[in-house]
Amino acid sequence: MSETASHSTVLDVGAEKLGKTYARALLAATQADGSTEVVVQDLNAVCDEALQHNPKLQMAFESPQISADEKCRVVDRLFGGNSHPALIKLMKVMAGRGRLGYLAAVRDAAVDLADEAAGRVVAEVRTAVPMSDQLRGEVTEQLSQRLGKSVRLRESVDADLIGGMIIRVGDTVFDSSVASRLDKLGKSAAAGFARQLMEQSDRFSSSA
Repeated sequence: MSETASHSTVLDVGAEKLGKTYARALLAATQADGSTEVVVQDLNAVCDEALQHNPKLQMAFESPQISADEKCRVVDRLFGGNSHPALIKLMKVMAGRGRLGYLAAVRDAAVDLADEAAGRVVAEVRTAVPMSDQLRGEVTEQLSQRLGKSVRLRESVDADLIGGMIIRVGDTVFDSSVASRLDKLGKSAAAGFARQLMEQSDRFSSSA
């Protein structure tokens, strides 16, 4: 069963609800000692660096044929020395309840809840080529200044987007895509042009 919760199916709705339930419990357990950000980072690492690149591990977490005790031993062996104890405890609780396969849904919910609690805005940024660290920093700073809030970027690459970038914050779109001017410059120039656009904030136009 997929845990990506990216499609509107009955299974995805169930995963989303379970994800929120466990995510709330995880964040509640970390608020007292201020470890929420660290735990969310560790959860991201487990999902993005371990499960995403190891389908067999994800299948093992989902499998009803593997006992909860064995899953707990795997959690200890793979993550015990690197992840926050609160996350390890949650993973073992989920294993005991046959829910460890929903860890990605927990991550998605935990990230959203942590952003909400911190007053942080999520900006979806679509670019033709992967953003450099410098461009990422400039975009974050520009948006933070415009919105008056801390900003977290959710990045995606769209090869069909010839130049510039498209940024969406909620229902507002900041559009700096100028395909006609970049058509002859190629993808390597696209990133540099996007950086120039961000430096010149008056080039942006926004619409709801």
